[in-house]
Amino acid sequence: MSNTLAYQVYMYEHGISAAQQRAADIRAGEIAAEFRGLRLRLAGVFRLRRRVPLAPRATGALSRA
Repeated sequence: MSNTLAYQVYMYEHGISAAQQRAADIRAGEIAAEFRGLRLRLAGVFRLRRRVPLAPRATGALSRA
C-alpha cells in the first residue's frame, strides 16, 4: 500500500491513532509468525545430514557366540 507524500508527512508529524497502531501490531505479529513457520519448514528441508559414514565397530565387540 502506498500513500501520497503529503499523507506520509502528515502522519510523520502527527503520529498514528491507537487503532492504527493496533492494526500495525497485529500485521507485524502475523508476518513474524509466517516467517517463523517458513524458517522451521526450511530447517526441516535443509537439515544437515551425516556426510561421513559411521566408523565400523570393532570385530567381536558385540558377538553373541
